[in-house]
Amino acid sequence: MSRVTRRAIAALVAAMLTLGVAGSAFAQIVFHRGNDGDPETLDPHKTSTVTEAHLMRDLFEGLVIHSMKGEIMPGAAESWTTSPDGKTYTFKLRPTAKWSNGDAVGASDFVFSLRRMINPETGAKYANILYPILNAEAINKAGAGAKLEDLGVRALDERTLEITLERPTPYFLELLTHQTGLPVHPPSVAKAGRDFVKPENWVSNGAYVLKESVPNSHIRLDRNAAFHDAANVKIDTVIYYPASDLAAAARRFQAGELHMTTDIPADQIKQLRQKLGDQVKVAPYLGTYFLIINSAKQPFDDVRVRRALSLAIDREFIADEIWAGTMLPAYGVIPPNIGNYGARAEADFKLASPLDREDEAKTLLAAAGFGPGSPLRLQLRYNTTDNNRRTVIAIAEQWKAIGVETSFINTDGKTHFAFLRDGGDFDVARYGWIGDYSDPQNFLFLFLSDNTGFNSGKYVNPQFDALMKAAAEETDLARRAAILREADSIVVADVPWIPILYYSSKNLVSPKLAGFEQNLRGALPTRFMSLRP
Repeated sequence: MSRVTRRAIAALVAAMLTLGVAGSAFAQIVFHRGNDGDPETLDPHKTSTVTEAHLMRDLFEGLVIHSMKGEIMPGAAESWTTSPDGKTYTFKLRPTAKWSNGDAVGASDFVFSLRRMINPETGAKYANILYPILNAEAINKAGAGAKLEDLGVRALDERTLEITLERPTPYFLELLTHQTGLPVHPPSVAKAGRDFVKPENWVSNGAYVLKESVPNSHIRLDRNAAFHDAANVKIDTVIYYPASDLAAAARRFQAGELHMTTDIPADQIKQLRQKLGDQVKVAPYLGTYFLIINSAKQPFDDVRVRRALSLAIDREFIADEIWAGTMLPAYGVIPPNIGNYGARAEADFKLASPLDREDEAKTLLAAAGFGPGSPLRLQLRYNTTDNNRRTVIAIAEQWKAIGVETSFINTDGKTHFAFLRDGGDFDVARYGWIGDYSDPQNFLFLFLSDNTGFNSGKYVNPQFDALMKAAAEETDLARRAAILREADSIVVADVPWIPILYYSSKNLVSPKLAGFEQNLRGALPTRFMSLRP
């Protein structure tokens, strides 16, 4: 072989190696991410679960968003001002804000979207979140002749949005981080109708766009090249996998198939910590784990029955033995670390011994007509996860000690929560609520008699409703907190829902994943994370 030929081959090999190195440098970065389950919908104005919230944070951008620390930061709006009376917010939109098809994101898009959210024809279960906006409640309830055009939202120009409130609302900015405040692309909605959420019709303004949605398999999102901060989005593709089988998700994580999970099987916490060390992440989370009691159904309309069921539950055992110390016993509706509040209302039997609680529970059931030969029989519904199954079995055993016979019905999360929201009949049902904003109103509003979307147990107490109305009209934060505390005390005494645990966030996180940071909101936008080689 001639020297020239050898040099040519050497040059070719060097060139190929150089191309190979360059090619690897531009290889697609894919983030494999576990999620709580399948979403019921990807229409932001009809979503209502944490599962959907994770996806919404990647696909859309509201006026303001949560940082990875859970703090409010600019989103589609680059700045905002508030009027001296606290009732008018003026947002200046980014000139670089674009929809994924290249259209500019304008103030009129937010006007359209907020009206769509409040429009009763949309059927948004979360519409009451936006009731602080002027005329929102009247429009959503289709009363007083209010029209969509009367909603306190207007475009001063295509970069300036003005929102007027009924009254000063201390948590309003944080409220706008919720999916109820997300914009949709008006032409896409007009053209495709309800099918605007299909990948082939998808247009959004977030860091990612929808590419594939396969039920019970995965949802694939690709980086949105038109996103105003696309240059700082390090992950090209994020694939969400429904992971209600927590043990299976943990195995997939250990096999390197997932970079992150949204929950951990509690019975494996100790073992996983020994094996994975600081890849196991547990931190406080603004949420409460409940059982909802159907207060409109006999015999559960009797507060003696509801209190007896609550008394018999050993929350400390469940927190320590079932959840391996990753959750805290809950004796009140509102979790610790809540903003705009003082001391939380808690059950008066919190410090009583388990035996005293059990004795009182039996006495109450006997007074309500139940006892030996006439047991209280109930059906307990829950969404299927390993942790939930072990929890409800433990509760059923504790109820057995006071003469309660429990049967179970379980479904996937999407089906379970849709059943409750749509007014399905039940006796007792597992539920969880994660704060949308750090204010006691966001937990207490669940018990309003007209909150058909979330008051699944059909609890009605006019005194409670009146206090919540008074709190909404009170502008002094200290007086408002005192009114809410009184309402809180009523709910704790009436026991329409049984608080069991205060949540913590529990994640398995690969050392390859950079930028991850747990926060009280559980806000983990992919755009702020990256993957190391």
